[in-house]
Amino acid sequence: MSSTRDDQVPTAVMWDEVLLSYKFSEAHPMAPVRLELTHALAEQLDVFEAQNIQLVTPPEATDEQLQLVHSPEFIQAVRSCSCGDGTDRQDLGLGTEDNPVFEGLHAAAARIAGGSMRAAEMIWSGEVQHAVNFAGGMHHAHRDSASGFCIYNDCALAIQRLLDLGAERVAYVDLDAHHGDGVESIFWDDPRVLTISVHETGISLFPGTGFANNAGGQDALGTAVNVALPPGTGDSGFLRSVHAVVPQLLQAFDPQALVTQHGCDGHRDDPLTNLMMSVDGQRQLVLDAADWARDFAQDRWLATGGGGYSPFTVVPRTWTHLIGAAAGHPIPSGTALPATWREQAATRGGLELDEMPTTMGDSADVWWRSWEVGYDPSDAVDQTIMATRKEIFPYHGLDPWFD
Repeated sequence: MSSTRDDQVPTAVMWDEVLLSYKFSEAHPMAPVRLELTHALAEQLDVFEAQNIQLVTPPEATDEQLQLVHSPEFIQAVRSCSCGDGTDRQDLGLGTEDNPVFEGLHAAAARIAGGSMRAAEMIWSGEVQHAVNFAGGMHHAHRDSASGFCIYNDCALAIQRLLDLGAERVAYVDLDAHHGDGVESIFWDDPRVLTISVHETGISLFPGTGFANNAGGQDALGTAVNVALPPGTGDSGFLRSVHAVVPQLLQAFDPQALVTQHGCDGHRDDPLTNLMMSVDGQRQLVLDAADWARDFAQDRWLATGGGGYSPFTVVPRTWTHLIGAAAGHPIPSGTALPATWREQAATRGGLELDEMPTTMGDSADVWWRSWEVGYDPSDAVDQTIMATRKEIFPYHGLDPWFD
């Protein structure tokens, strides 16, 4: 299994309460309370007291910066829909059920984007080694349209900023339950960017894309990687898939920076997906990402949040684990949740206290079967893994059966 780090890694965490203004409606599943409670939990566990962590106020991305990956016409449309006058552009994904428009939409979305861009600048300059923007991870936004609760694609903007600053290769690993289609599409034809998405199959889940044979544009074949898992996949299957594909490709691609997306909507309690993971499994993934950064990406790591629609019981724990792992201070799964935080979260969610978890984990066993022990052709997860390896590995000089 992945090792943990005990060294103090200079780490920036993007945070300001203004990030809570990204709020579509009172009933929308992308609830900013998940950010509020993540910050509160990390604070009450004294995560931010570590000397190697600095909180950084995210700037609002300028139109010029947003145009690195978005069209001027789309940015202007977002601005026009942000005046609170009922204007929408459903042809561009603005004013839909997924992406209702609201007053201040542009500024709220641009602040998230600015946070990830600032994080990219900090890790490239060496000001920090790792950076976390848990408000980010808006991976569904496309160049010319909003999609899936995402307006501006902060992940793609951060990647493009790294390239513009001099990175020759950047790797992106998306661990959200949904396919990272926006990031993939923006860099579809760019051989400098490796996008890997491990997600529930598009046969059963939005956005309906991300299959093994989606491998990149003609000049970038093998740089779009998709592992489309069957519904019901839990910790062992998800971790087996990740470890059978991600480290091998990262080593072959040799990136100079790693950007990861840690949507935690693959949890078994998430209302919008069909995966069966635990917080313990998601904690393991953030520990793995820390190892990948160190082993394959010169220890330059930018981590974002993403999906996650159990805002009171799941998201804050998973993303607090993310902050701890990024800073080299992994939090044990058995750590007790502060009583004051449990009361705060229960009150905010209208829950009884006995409905709240008591520790930072779910007491789950995160053992997974290593790929090296053999391929089971009758297993649906193994079929998915092999489909991806057979499609992608030869482009990188790897043997799909043995590497």
